[in-house]
Amino acid sequence: MLFHAGLCKDIQVRIIGAYRLEKELKKKMSETDYDVIIIGGGPAGMTAGLYASRACLKSLMLEKMIMGGQMMTTTKVENWPGYPGGIEGPELMMRFQEHCVEFGLETDYGTVEKIIDNGDHKTLIVDGKEKTCRALIIATGVIPRKLGIEGEEGLVGKGVSYCATCDGAFFRDVPIAVIGGGDTAAEEALFLTRFASRVTLVHRRDELRATKILQERILQNDKIEVAWNSVVDSLESDNSGLSGAVLRDTQTGETRKIELQGMFVAVGVTPTTDFIADLLETTEDGYIKADEDTHTSVPGIFAAGDCRTTVLRQVSTAVGDGAVAAIMAEKHIEKLKHRA
Repeated sequence: MLFHAGLCKDIQVRIIGAYRLEKELKKKMSETDYDVIIIGGGPAGMTAGLYASRACLKSLMLEKMIMGGQMMTTTKVENWPGYPGGIEGPELMMRFQEHCVEFGLETDYGTVEKIIDNGDHKTLIVDGKEKTCRALIIATGVIPRKLGIEGEEGLVGKGVSYCATCDGAFFRDVPIAVIGGGDTAAEEALFLTRFASRVTLVHRRDELRATKILQERILQNDKIEVAWNSVVDSLESDNSGLSGAVLRDTQTGETRKIELQGMFVAVGVTPTTDFIADLLETTEDGYIKADEDTHTSVPGIFAAGDCRTTVLRQVSTAVGDGAVAAIMAEKHIEKLKHRA
């Protein structure tokens, strides 16, 4: 009996020890560097950071290039509510960042090389180092496809633009060109007739890819001239910025010069999602599939702003996405706490 009692006690001690060890391991596994990590420092990312940090979640916002995203290259934002007359893009983003930091949001620069889903927590490899979080918000935006011709980069903000709704009003009563042949190019060309003296739609083929109704509107508009079978060969500039472009005929190779003070490139955008291709469900174009509450195909990972599937890509919609993503991340973390 004594032997049996001693054996039982020994087994009991081992079981308790194993239970405590398992509990400690679970506790250690549940510990993370941050509650929320946000990838991307544009309007969506900053808004998510504001909401998350204001909810007393330990939050980090990572940016690869420059805080503010594409808004830092926008000369003026005229459709942001509360700013009659508009506000400079960089100034608006500086205000965003100041507001985020006010509530304790941490910001840092780095390139996210990989994301590992560990269930209750996510591991990010950032410039070779690990960072962990309970919820992850991806707000990396998109990159406009560029023509890749000489002088294009240097004339951004000086005549070259990638957003008609952002910059169209700055080109009143001057000749401009829109490059592209799809719906976006057609819509931008029609929109820009409100301001420009003349719009030249430059398309590399002899037929537009835009929907029929847009094609009809383009061809019926007296202010729009279509340069068929044409590509931009080179740009010309003076002290004030863009002054003209040389078009090359794709069939004959002949070139001709047109006078321009503005050129809007609408040949598409590329979502910055290459680092999550093997983790999340995306469209054929690379946009992250997310529902209206910003949930992605992986629990605990949310997508906000231009990098996700959405019907409109503007500052206002990005801000809305960022707010929703932060609230959803907070709810996700609460569920993890109750489950533990």
